[in-house]
Amino acid sequence: MLSYHVYVSIVKIVAVDLNFFSLHFFPRRLGYFLQLRNLFALHDGMISMKMHPGGNGSAVSALVWNPLYIITHWLGPIGSIDNKKVEQGVLKMAEKERDVSRRSFVKTGAMATAAISAFHVLKSHGASAKPLIKIGVIGCGGRGREAMKDALRADDAVRIVALADIFPEKMELAKEELNKFDHPTNEIETFLGFKSYQELVKTDCDYVILATPPCYRPETLEAAVAAKKHVFMEKPAAVDPQGIRRIIAAGEKAKELGLSIAAGTQRRHQKEYIEAVNRMHDGAIGEIVNMQIFWAGGPIGFPKRKEEWSEVEWQIRGWYHWLWLSGDHILEQHVHNIDVANWIMGAHPIKAFGVGGCGWQERGNIWDHHAVHFLYPNGVDILSMCSQHPRKVSRVDERAQGTKGRSFTAQGGPWYLQDRHGKELWRFEGEKSAPYVQEHADLMDSIRNNKGLNEARNVAESTMTAMMGRMAEYTGDELTWEEALHSDEQFPIYYEFGDVDDQGAPAPGGQKYTGEEGWQPG
Repeated sequence: MLSYHVYVSIVKIVAVDLNFFSLHFFPRRLGYFLQLRNLFALHDGMISMKMHPGGNGSAVSALVWNPLYIITHWLGPIGSIDNKKVEQGVLKMAEKERDVSRRSFVKTGAMATAAISAFHVLKSHGASAKPLIKIGVIGCGGRGREAMKDALRADDAVRIVALADIFPEKMELAKEELNKFDHPTNEIETFLGFKSYQELVKTDCDYVILATPPCYRPETLEAAVAAKKHVFMEKPAAVDPQGIRRIIAAGEKAKELGLSIAAGTQRRHQKEYIEAVNRMHDGAIGEIVNMQIFWAGGPIGFPKRKEEWSEVEWQIRGWYHWLWLSGDHILEQHVHNIDVANWIMGAHPIKAFGVGGCGWQERGNIWDHHAVHFLYPNGVDILSMCSQHPRKVSRVDERAQGTKGRSFTAQGGPWYLQDRHGKELWRFEGEKSAPYVQEHADLMDSIRNNKGLNEARNVAESTMTAMMGRMAEYTGDELTWEEALHSDEQFPIYYEFGDVDDQGAPAPGGQKYTGEEGWQPG
């Protein structure tokens, strides 16, 4: 095998001499190598890469970059590139540019897409063959499209074969995103409508991405499992207790069928968190006695309503802000921190007491701040706080206190453990990982190697934990796990564009949603 530096040197020298030849014989591959601009300025594993607006074959770009096609195809058989070093360099660049929040991740997605696309081209030469994994996407909004792209970044033997949504333009946006990966779209099957997932699961896809608003999660998971499809399901798992019970049952059915299920609680796939939690489980800070978990952030955007939109369409387009669709942001967002608490404790809470309300947000009918005291087994107290309103300081982290020390973990770091006197016991110092990509890589590994990954119960119990806190807040009561899980609380759900029953907004304390009667004394 040619060494990495020798290979790069050959690229730099031969590229000039092959300009004219490549311009006339290899223009169809130009799109790939516009994304590779400066990629070969690698030095000691570092990448200097700038995006060049991919084109339709400008003479200058063709003269410079088409020779790469010739080189990689002529030299590939006799001297493959050092894939591992290129992979490390590309991922290092992409991860450095990627912010820890999902919204910031979207902003830097173009750079990451180019980097990983380039890696796929180079990695394919001499790479061992592995089974192609075909994916269907149910719900092609922002979250579904990002999950789709993360799956493509996770593995080079992946194809998107089917899309389903209630809005045709969302599927077109998904295809536009796929074009950026040089992914063929002409044979992708598309299904339109509220029940379109029923048709998608009949296709020959291997796994489905479930990224509809959370209220539709139970039925889409049930349909996928019934069709014997592996699943990546976004969080939260449901919006009410009956939905949670359905998720747990579908997860158990998936186990019986040998299906894998990964969930969008990506911290469980993030090496920084995995190492920290493993050390806690090994007793590094002793027995956990208290914990505090936070997602105190700013407001979430709200779509401007168009005259032609019905009430149902408007609410679905702004689903985050409506209780029947999202379950409130203590479920939708804070579930990440709650999931970490359950993970560390190895259990769900047994009781919840909470307060909260809406003091700033004037749209939708969810609250903008929540505070819940959870009681876990062995008398462990965990304080949960989350908010979505303008703030000077945000906090998104988890803090655990044990008999021998304390831990700190946060969305973007740091991750460390200390003894009772503040002496540092451990701190994560390595390269930051890409958990949104890793969760798909882990799912594919489970599918190919029959590892039995199944996170349905984990995400269901973490969602139910948040739900129990919400119910305690709304009712002004102190609830046990069993009372909350087996509650008859159930929100309405809609399958056509039209009017919505006026649900109003929950009043702090003494209220529960009873259906036709709306919010009544609890």
